Amino acid sequence: MKPQSKIYIVGIGPGNREHMSVRAIEAIADAEVIIGYKTYIDLIKDLIVGKEVIDSGMRKEVERCNLTLDYALEGKKVAIISSGDAGVYGMAGIMLEVKYERSSDVDIEVVPGITAASAASAVLGAPMMHDFAVISLSDLLTDWELIKKRLDCAAAGDFIVALYNPKSMGRVHQIEEAREIMMKHKAPSTPVGIVKNAKRQGEEAVITDLEHMLEHDIDMLTVVVIGNAHTYVKDGKMITPRGYQI
Repeated sequence: MKPQSKIYIVGIGPGNREHMSVRAIEAIADAEVIIGYKTYIDLIKDLIVGKEVIDSGMRKEVERCNLTLDYALEGKKVAIISSGDAGVYGMAGIMLEVKYERSSDVDIEVVPGITAASAASAVLGAPMMHDFAVISLSDLLTDWELIKKRLDCAAAGDFIVALYNPKSMGRVHQIEEAREIMMKHKAPSTPVGIVKNAKRQGEEAVITDLEHMLEHDIDMLTVVVIGNAHTYVKDGKMITPRGYQI
């Protein structure tokens, strides 16, 4: 392995320049090879002109990580791309697992980015100003019964809850069950923010409540933010008090 080899695991946030960290842009510029899911690669195509680019479809995470390590072991600097934050449902975990599984000593730097919950929160106002839980409703890698248990615990503890991957074409019942679980512990009037394409082109946001949230369009590009007992809506903004005395 040549000494200049390195792997950057880059979180690009929503994908546009103004919401990407300086370090993320530097890491991409420094890399000779860019690897990632095609949709995310397309978001940064203006930053990767002249570089070797390898894109792939969904559910190829382990393959991408092994390929990234292969290039690094050849002595190249490689950036593997995640949307949002690479360490939040992103590529950081599996890339590190692959490195250790293959007993490699290649240098890896995790470059954080704005995760979807933070982007959605900013669109809505200030809904996550107190303790919150981020829960993915995708049961592809996690058993649904465990996800339901986590939803129940978060709701019982009056956490603000941000739901990732809430609904897809072939997976529609999870968001319905999640709402039922929330309703066991939270009032029907609890504010709910629904944000699609947060801080990206095509951004859409609506503020509703727990009782009526399923009346609105929700898909895989959506983050659903469910407030706590103190969350309220004022002038079109969703606000959860931190507890300061004003």
